[in-house]
Amino acid sequence: MLQIKNLCKTYPGGKKAVDHLNLKIAPGDIYGFIGHNGAGKTTTIKAITGIIDFQEGEILVDGISVRKDPLICKRKIAYIPDNPDLYEYLTGIQYLNFIGDIFQVSVSEREERIRKYGELFELMPALGDLISSYSHGMKQKLAIISALLHKPSLMIMDEPFVGLDPKASVLLKDVMRQMCEEGTAIFFSTHVLEVAEKLCNKVAIIKDGKLVLSGRTREVIGGQSLESLFMELEEK
Repeated sequence: MLQIKNLCKTYPGGKKAVDHLNLKIAPGDIYGFIGHNGAGKTTTIKAITGIIDFQEGEILVDGISVRKDPLICKRKIAYIPDNPDLYEYLTGIQYLNFIGDIFQVSVSEREERIRKYGELFELMPALGDLISSYSHGMKQKLAIISALLHKPSLMIMDEPFVGLDPKASVLLKDVMRQMCEEGTAIFFSTHVLEVAEKLCNKVAIIKDGKLVLSGRTREVIGGQSLESLFMELEEK
């Protein structure tokens, strides 16, 4: 579903944020992307979603180039950033309908999904309120619901659990598992290594823009914890 081939991104000034990165995320994968601050995680995610360009390599979504056919790729993707930048002059329901219009989701389908996920994340009572009145956690929940409206084939998330309360975090994990059972691919960055170890069937560790390890979670970590492995790699 997602293939990253020899991805390189260098920022003005010469800083190489991503250095020949290769990854493959298949349908049904929950793929954790791990690294310290500045390792290249967010740069990679922004390249996948078309927010930033890159100098070398290729990114394919369902076999389609994000450079050559960005709109086709974006129809298949949902993206949840670490700090949702929503239209705060809209109400929650206006924003969800706006997203539904963009992805051409029928009125009946969007109403069903808004009700389903709005009730699940306990946001229904606030959907008539302006987004400017929302807490960070409520904005995060709204971003999650909006990402689920068009049933994406590929879900990209940057630190999705930041700002969520414990109950919402558990609910999001359950939704992620269900999506993957239905064939969706999920690729997300996280600093919560315990969550990645328990939730992800595959993980990749990036350091200074370069891929250090990747593969099935149990095979990557061996007999130790993901946290212990990560700390060992950071000290090298």
